[in-house]
Amino acid sequence: MQDWQPTATLEALRQRALIVDRIRRFFTEREVLEVDTPALSSAAVSDPHLVPFACEYRPEGGGRAQRCFLQTSPEYPMKRLLAAGSGPIWQLCKVFRNGETGGRHNPEFSMLEWYRPGFDHHALMDEVDALVDTVLGGQGSRRLTYAACFAEVLDLDIHSCSDQILAEQGRTRCGFSGDLDRDGWLNLLFSHCIEPQLRQPTMVYGFPASQAALARVVEGDDRVPVAARFELFVEGMELANGYYELTDAAEQARRFAEDQRRREIMGLDALPVDERLVAALQAGLPDCAGVALGFDRLVMLAQGTRLIDDVLAFPFERA
Repeated sequence: MQDWQPTATLEALRQRALIVDRIRRFFTEREVLEVDTPALSSAAVSDPHLVPFACEYRPEGGGRAQRCFLQTSPEYPMKRLLAAGSGPIWQLCKVFRNGETGGRHNPEFSMLEWYRPGFDHHALMDEVDALVDTVLGGQGSRRLTYAACFAEVLDLDIHSCSDQILAEQGRTRCGFSGDLDRDGWLNLLFSHCIEPQLRQPTMVYGFPASQAALARVVEGDDRVPVAARFELFVEGMELANGYYELTDAAEQARRFAEDQRRREIMGLDALPVDERLVAALQAGLPDCAGVALGFDRLVMLAQGTRLIDDVLAFPFERA
């Protein structure tokens, strides 16, 4: 049996460690505080498209077992720190997403996440460029709105085209025969037809307001109100996802409830909502922007590999 050995070479692991050092210096020079938050939580992610790992805490000596979840992102506890007055913070940590395996995915992976009070999503795009350039070199990224991507690659005006046209495009271009809502067709076309074309570093921003997730909705990024969020793509691969963060507690609670409704429609079990995050927003989250960056994918790009196993000591199959 040879699968006890690491899939990454020792030289690759040394290079990975050097990248960690470079990132730590990057944030130290900018006086951004490194933090460490729990990976285990009593609440779960609200996004119905993410599947958390569930487990149980059993008190020693007996007592009622408590259902817990491994984090899919450190976002919720980091926002609680921001509401407590932490100032700018960053973290490199392990996160867990059930069912995600493949050339670019591992169920356990490393996420670099940071938050900048006083920044909007455009200012944070600048800093993401600076960090990525520190690791990969280069001259930053080009910037395109979500709608401009559809116009450039598919010659579609998503602001005026009907759901029927999107469905026809999705079935023709992607070979998909099922039924989806408008966001479903947009997501399918973007992931199958547009994302692979984003070879040079590209910041895509101005996502549809219906895809705001935990971002606020703003005027001015496009012809219509849009989500104040961005995604960075390099070599046809999503590398980072950032938000001009929602600070409205009532709106956040409404979105959590909507996510639960969508889970029910999709036939998924309801998951416990993070009421502590809602309470932190009620106490006052500072005006800020935050971003999550796939650290393993950054290392993949630095090492010129297309396989995540090449930058992990022991991927899921050898854990």
